[in-house]
Amino acid sequence: MHLAHGPVLVFIALSTPTVAQHVEVESFVLDNGMEFLLVERTEQPNSIAAGWVAKVGSVNERPGITGISHFFEHMMFKGTRTIGTRDADLDAEYIAGQEAIKGQLNELIWTVQYQRFRRGEIDDPWNAANDTDQMRTLRAELRELAEKHRDIIVKDEYSEVYTKLGGSSMNAFTSEDLTFYFVNVPSNKFELWAWMESDRLYDSVFREFYAERDVVHEERRLRTESTPTGKFREQFNAMFWQSSPYAWPVIGWPSDLNSYTRKEAQRYFNIYYRPNNLVGVVVGDFQASAIKPIIREYFGRLSRGEANPPAVVTLEVEQRAQMRMDAQCDCQPQVEVRYHTVPFGHVDSFALELMAEVLNGRTGRLYKAMVEGQEIASSASAGADGRKYAGAFSFRAQVKGDADPPQLEEAWYEQLARLQEEPVPQRELQKVKNRIAANAYRRLQSNFFLLIQLGLFEGIGGWEYINESPAKLQAVTTDDITRIANTYFDKSNRAVALYTRKAGLEPQDVELAALDAPTRDRVQQQVNQLLKVKDLGRLQMMAAMMEGMMDQVPPDDQAAVKYVVKKIKERIAELESSSGN
Repeated sequence: MHLAHGPVLVFIALSTPTVAQHVEVESFVLDNGMEFLLVERTEQPNSIAAGWVAKVGSVNERPGITGISHFFEHMMFKGTRTIGTRDADLDAEYIAGQEAIKGQLNELIWTVQYQRFRRGEIDDPWNAANDTDQMRTLRAELRELAEKHRDIIVKDEYSEVYTKLGGSSMNAFTSEDLTFYFVNVPSNKFELWAWMESDRLYDSVFREFYAERDVVHEERRLRTESTPTGKFREQFNAMFWQSSPYAWPVIGWPSDLNSYTRKEAQRYFNIYYRPNNLVGVVVGDFQASAIKPIIREYFGRLSRGEANPPAVVTLEVEQRAQMRMDAQCDCQPQVEVRYHTVPFGHVDSFALELMAEVLNGRTGRLYKAMVEGQEIASSASAGADGRKYAGAFSFRAQVKGDADPPQLEEAWYEQLARLQEEPVPQRELQKVKNRIAANAYRRLQSNFFLLIQLGLFEGIGGWEYINESPAKLQAVTTDDITRIANTYFDKSNRAVALYTRKAGLEPQDVELAALDAPTRDRVQQQVNQLLKVKDLGRLQMMAAMMEGMMDQVPPDDQAAVKYVVKKIKERIAELESSSGN
C-alpha cells in the first residue's frame, strides 16, 4: 500500500484487519454500472466519511507503463476545467503544446539515446546531461511552455475547496490491486463531495502531467532509494514473483515513469476510471433516501466504458527451488523468509491469518522464543498477504546483540517445524481468535476506518468479507493450521533475504530499530517526508490528529504511531526555533 498525499493512512496498513461484527451495508448500482456502498451511522453526528475505489493498481499494468496507476493518483488532485486554472481554454492549449514537445523528446530518447546507451557512448539515456543539440532545444521549449502554464494554474485549489468548507483528511493511496480516494465532510456538504468527485472523473485534464513526474521521482527516491532496505526489498519482490505482474513496484520503474505520455494515460483512464470499474463508499450521519438522488444526479452523468477492463491472466508459476538474496545495507541486520500461498478469500486464507496471529504479538510464539527466550531478536513477526490474484506469507525479524541473520532464519525454521508437527493447543488458538475479534471491533468504531476497510475489501474481492470472515475464522481448527503449515511452507517454495550491516556503520535510532522491518520502512518513509514540511500549522494538525486516533490503533502498532508523533514534534520544535517563536 502506497501513500502520496499525507502521513496518516500508513497506519491502516500496519496490520491486516479481520472484522468481528456485522455491518449493515446498503448497495445500489447506477445505470452506468457504478456501485455505491452506504452505511448509515449516527455515532459521529454531522460527519460523513466518503470515497471511491478504482479497481486498478499496479497488477493491471505492463512493462513500459509501470507506475501509471500510482501516477494517476497524483493527477486526480490537479483539478478539472472548472477547478485549478484561471483560463480553461489557455490551459488546454498549454497542455497540448507540452504533449507535442514531450512526444518528440521521447521518440529521440527511445531511438537515438537508447542506441547510444547500448553502444556504451552514454551511461543513461534519460539524463539531460547526455542530450543531443536537438533534445536540448526541445527541453528549453518545454520548460518555457511549462513556466507560462504555471502562471494560470491555481495550485492546490482542489484540496482547498474541501478545506474551506469543512472537509478534512482528503487523501488517496494506490496498491497493487486498487486505487482509493477519500475525505471526511460535514453531513450538510455531501452534495459538495458528489460534485467534486464526479467532476474529477467527468472532466479531469491531467494538468502538469510532465512536471508531476519529477514529484513522483522524488517520492520514489524517498520511499525506495533513500531508505536503508528499500532498494533491496524492491529487488527481492521482483525475484519472488517470477511471472505475476506483482513483480514490479507500485511506484513504477524509473524508465517507465519517464516514458508514458498523456495520450497513453488517457487511454488507461478510459479503461479503468469508468463507472463500471468504480465503487463509491459512504459511511456516517446521513439518510440513504436523501443522498441517493444526489448520487444519481452527479455520478449518473459519467459514461460507462466501451468495454470492461481486461482480465489479469498471467498466473504466478510454481516455484521449484529455494531463492536467496544477501544484501549489505545501512540497517539493523535482519531476515525475511517468504512463501507463495493463496489469494484473498481462498479457503485456506483464514487458517493462514490465524497461523500468523499465533506467531505474533507479545504473547505470540515468535516473541516468546526469539525476543524473550533466546534473546537473539529485537523484533519478530509473521504476516499473511492475500492479494486479489495471489498471496504470500512472510516471517521477518531483526537481530539483537551479537546475533546474526542466519540465527534468526534457523530460529524461524524451528518455530515452523513446531507448527508442522505439533497441533496448536485449542486454548492457545481460541485466545488468538478472541484477540483478533477485539482488535477488529475497535477498528470499526470510526467511520473513517470502516470506510477504508469497505473500500479495500471491495477492491480485492468483496466487502462482504467484513460480515463473513468472523465465522470462517472461528471455524479454523488446529488441524487446519497443521495442514497449511505442511502444504505451503516447503523449502522449494521459499525465498530468503538476509540483510547485514556494512562495516563501520553505527546502529540506527533505537526506537525505530525496535519496529519490525516492513513497519520500520513505512515509518521511515513518512518521517523523510515530514522533515521536508515547513508549514507549522499543518504539522501541529498532524500531531493532534494522530494522537487523537491512538486509541483506535491496534496495540501492536502504537509504537509506530508514537514514533512518528515524536518526530513531528521534533520538527515543530525545529521550525519554532528557527523562526524565533
